Amino acid sequence: MLKGVLDVAVLAVLNERDSYGYDVVRRLREAGLEDVGDASVYGTLRRLFKAGALTSYVVPSDEGPYRKYYGLNDNGRDLLATSAKTWSAFAETMDHLLKELRAR
Repeated sequence: MLKGVLDVAVLAVLNERDSYGYDVVRRLREAGLEDVGDASVYGTLRRLFKAGALTSYVVPSDEGPYRKYYGLNDNGRDLLATSAKTWSAFAETMDHLLKELRAR
């Protein structure tokens, strides 16, 4: 199920502030997505960038090689807004279905 929501989760994290790959992973895990894999997040970032939803730039790091930061552009913000509406409708439907199940 995580694969189906990873795009919107990554977009939501980047909506707060630009981040480099591992920082996105860390923030997703802190938010409760403990099982998210590094490779999945990096692949998602590359795919969203290629699709035109993200910008990227490099920043020198005191701790090693340059870090590639990603941020939302207008297309990414639009995609996040659309995805958030879709997710909310889906979550509401699932909540309704599960309430019906619990009522039995």
